[in-house]
Amino acid sequence: MILRDFAQDLTELCFHTPLASGRPLRWTIIANPTAGGFTIRSRWKKHQTALKNAREIAGKNPRRENAGPSQTAREGDGGSGELGSLGLIPTRAPGHAGKIVKALLDEAGSQTDSSFHLLITAGGDGTSLEALIPLFEASPILRSRFAILRLPMGTGNDGADAWELAQALDLLIFPTRIEGARAVRLTTRTPGKGPFLAFNILSVGLDAFVTHMTNKMKGKLPGDSYKLWVDIASLLYDRLYRVGPMEINAFDGTGRTVKSFREPLLLLAVGVSGHRTYGSHKRILPDDRNVCGVKQMPLLRKVALKGLFTAGGHIDKPESILFTADRVEFRGEYPILAQMDGEAVLLTPEDFPGTIELTEPVIPILKRSF
Repeated sequence: MILRDFAQDLTELCFHTPLASGRPLRWTIIANPTAGGFTIRSRWKKHQTALKNAREIAGKNPRRENAGPSQTAREGDGGSGELGSLGLIPTRAPGHAGKIVKALLDEAGSQTDSSFHLLITAGGDGTSLEALIPLFEASPILRSRFAILRLPMGTGNDGADAWELAQALDLLIFPTRIEGARAVRLTTRTPGKGPFLAFNILSVGLDAFVTHMTNKMKGKLPGDSYKLWVDIASLLYDRLYRVGPMEINAFDGTGRTVKSFREPLLLLAVGVSGHRTYGSHKRILPDDRNVCGVKQMPLLRKVALKGLFTAGGHIDKPESILFTADRVEFRGEYPILAQMDGEAVLLTPEDFPGTIELTEPVIPILKRSF
């Protein structure tokens, strides 16, 4: 019932969107039915209100005649076909979102008309990440037929196109432009290990440990398990993972060195830009700078600074190292976890040096036109 109502409202918005006017429009909604925006009653009620309000405003736009769900959506909902007829496919297992996008790219690659594809993800950062990777890997010609809109329907929505659903839906209602967004790519020395992609923040260290444990215990602990593991990590991280000196060399887009140092680091975070959050809106990159390192510190100091990351107050502390870079090379002496938009992997000394770098701006996202 909830997914059907959600799909019906989005269908009306798609019929009235000014996006790619003059071209046939095909939309596909990839929804994670277990995402908190659907399963937490208070959140769904709030989202329902936002959808109804958006539908009323969008109704003032002309209704498109040559528009409808993609063939991939119509054939792939895995149920009675009702959701597919509205353009929505529920994800059924990890990795399903990526398979849907690959099928959609095949559909777009075989089309003979000028149809434009609107891809909408409705879930958390994991759903978004899965959908974006095959889109990133597609040819430029295929990507030129797409735009993606990431709705904040999960418990963690740091990679969504807006923190609130109402603001994200505005991108369907009002005139927009399509803009290329970058990814962050991690490569290692080990053949076949990587590359790994993130579309918000890629980091190594304590926060990746929090991500790893949150994912491992997901569904087994009540409440905000990410916050719980932040608290635990403050106490236990450097007892489980040895924190040793890391050699950091950072470069701008021309290859010029912008930062070089050797410090014991608790974490190193690189965003596709500044003004980025993770861990459900923790302001790790609160200004224009896209790289943040945090030095190792005594336990009591960790406890004292932990709360500052929510509001970005850590950037004025001597333990923080912030700068702007296009490429960061790092090398350490001990195993360390890395996380890519909420997915974790263990790096060992054999994988170093590792490189975290910005890619070209290739992901077609929507931006308001003013």
